[in-house]
Amino acid sequence: MPTLHEMFDVRGKSVIVTGGASGIGRAYAEVMADNGARVCIFDIDAKGLEAVVTGMVARGGDVWGQALDVADRGRMAAAFDTVADRHGRIDVVFANAGIDAGPGFLSTEGQRLPEGAIDALDDHHWDQVIEVNLTSVYTTVKHAARHMKYSGGGRIIVTSSIAAQINEAIVGTPYMPAKAGVDHFVRQMAMELGAYGILINCISPGPFMTNIAGGRLKIPADRRAFEGQSLIGRIGDTEDIKGLALYLASPCSSYMTGSQIVIDGGAMLRFR
Repeated sequence: MPTLHEMFDVRGKSVIVTGGASGIGRAYAEVMADNGARVCIFDIDAKGLEAVVTGMVARGGDVWGQALDVADRGRMAAAFDTVADRHGRIDVVFANAGIDAGPGFLSTEGQRLPEGAIDALDDHHWDQVIEVNLTSVYTTVKHAARHMKYSGGGRIIVTSSIAAQINEAIVGTPYMPAKAGVDHFVRQMAMELGAYGILINCISPGPFMTNIAGGRLKIPADRRAFEGQSLIGRIGDTEDIKGLALYLASPCSSYMTGSQIVIDGGAMLRFR
């Protein structure tokens, strides 16, 4: 029987994390690097990326970065090839990059917000949210699969949201269908890729303190609203997600694919 250490062993694994310069993506990169994986972070924030990589390297991590926009399909293809050339293969990919969808049609006090109404929604904003939160997942999975088929398998972990499974009036409308599409896409890819030894699963967070929600959660009323969804009375910290990320990237989850794993402090139960 394997030991607990062997079950969670990711030493030497070649890992890509999109949107890894902050928030949940940074937590993914940290837990993988701290446990001996070789990590490449993709992020559009070049300055933030440099600071995060420098910090992880200083504490002994084998970490480097590529500054790019996940919506740039040509750059994404080239970036995956660069990682494969440098590491010799790609074993684990975290498709995590995402952006905020702006205000919903209701405030946290239940008042109508004209700027969040469907007839006021800017078409460019809709396109951008779908492009980054859904289409970039397609691009990431496409190139992960291309390399993992060649090397005999791998793990893909996609950051979804409980927004894929509920309706939420205080969250911008484009966010909901984008994340619902992510969940369905992951299930479809699990059906296709399992025969190649590629396992793909979703992590579905509830409210977490990240850059996407960080500014909004500084507003007391908004923070109280999200804290009120949790059954344990607090918003998630990115440290809370590291164990789940390691589990899905490691041999411990070798019989899991096509799953949506909720990590939300019980918030989903408030909506049932």
